[in-house]
Amino acid sequence: MEEKIPILNKIKGGGGGITRPLFVFSLLLFFTLVALFSLQINSEYSVFSIRAFDFISGRVVSIPDPQQSCSGFFEEVLERKVVKSIKDFGGIGDGKTLNTAAFRRAIEFMARFKASGGSQLLVPKGRWVTGSFNLTSNFTLFLQHGAVILGSQDPNEWPIIEALPSYGRGRERLGARHISLIHGNGLSNVVITGENGTIDGQGKMWWELWWNRTLVHTRGHLVELVNSQNILIQNLTLLNSPFWTIHPVYCRNIVIRNMTILAPLNAPNTDGIDAADSSLNVCIEDCYIESGDDLVSVKSGWDQYGMKIARPSSNIIVRRVRGTTPTCSGVGIGSEMSGGVSNVIIEDLHVRDSAAGVRIKTDIGRGGYIANVTINNMRMERVKVPIRFSRGANDHPDDKWDPKALPKVRGIFISNVISLETKRPPLLEGIEEAPFEDIHMKNISLFGLAPSMKWNCEFISGSSCSVFPAPCSQLLKNEFQCPN
Repeated sequence: MEEKIPILNKIKGGGGGITRPLFVFSLLLFFTLVALFSLQINSEYSVFSIRAFDFISGRVVSIPDPQQSCSGFFEEVLERKVVKSIKDFGGIGDGKTLNTAAFRRAIEFMARFKASGGSQLLVPKGRWVTGSFNLTSNFTLFLQHGAVILGSQDPNEWPIIEALPSYGRGRERLGARHISLIHGNGLSNVVITGENGTIDGQGKMWWELWWNRTLVHTRGHLVELVNSQNILIQNLTLLNSPFWTIHPVYCRNIVIRNMTILAPLNAPNTDGIDAADSSLNVCIEDCYIESGDDLVSVKSGWDQYGMKIARPSSNIIVRRVRGTTPTCSGVGIGSEMSGGVSNVIIEDLHVRDSAAGVRIKTDIGRGGYIANVTINNMRMERVKVPIRFSRGANDHPDDKWDPKALPKVRGIFISNVISLETKRPPLLEGIEEAPFEDIHMKNISLFGLAPSMKWNCEFISGSSCSVFPAPCSQLLKNEFQCPN
């Protein structure tokens, strides 16, 4: 029997080469001091304790310590028997030569070994321009130190593929869509990693098509895996995605960790990680993200198409994510959630200079549900609206959406939140025909708001304790015992 190699620990780079702004670390001490002096703390309800409310059993339960890892979602793979360099297939890393054919030849060759030990493709130091290429199963793409994969500036190098069935069309334009730069469909046991190498989508060309309203087909993602399982993406820097940066859809057992993801803050729809789109068992941890959209997003299909496919996103863990997005949120759930979203844990989130900390988004016509979401230990600085629930996106794929399809939002537990220089109070807007229920908040401290600023709530119900400033009347019930 062949030996399984612990890739999570074995691969060089291990996140040590990832650079993040120094202020992130200096602020941690500051936030800790603020938390200690601003919250009522005892041994049971500490700012550092992790507690979740199980809306099935009705009990408050403990969840794993934030320093633990959810990387166990990825099952270790066999040592790759065949290792080749992109140079072996005619690749030239001069930043000018187009290497699409070389990458496709390489993957075609590597696919021969997917049933006999798997394979690994090395991308050495250099600047490797390429169009889209598809991965294979039992495969590792490894970017060595100094390696940069550059997305081609020729749209024809990003072929057109069918729209996802849970969306019914391209997300931006009717009909088909452009494929991602690095793509895979129906794969298993895939690793995309390296020694902090870089994948740069060179997305400005695509953003200009969007800004100029000359985009014909929906833009491609930087990395997309479809109908795949047991995927690990780690120890890389991803830059300038044309559209969403990492997008696993209809997948299971995905781990994304130790990533730096950057795009200009005005780059449209450059979500950092669309962590789960109709996917199960997803782990995102230890990532730094700057983007023109949500840092992390959870989705599950769009209106009647998502309801028909009915593939939920469930068992999602987001830990120790840091970053900024001036137009969107640190973590967004929805608004495309028609297949259902449940069992989400978000902890140790640090968001600065952003439009929102966490945001739950839905609309009439979405159907579906959002249930059992636990958000714990969130720190914010200069965030406009720290906690936001939104309705009325008025964003539908076509005129066949059903106005009677109402989403159900239930079981949102938010605890241990610190926000400094807060711009606006929380905005929690449910839907009149389908109020958001079981919204529970504990140990929330929002500093910087003027005394005249009040929480804005409509069509929600729940409870709260140890919340400053005082929440809206809909959350003034005390269903949990508050600390003394």
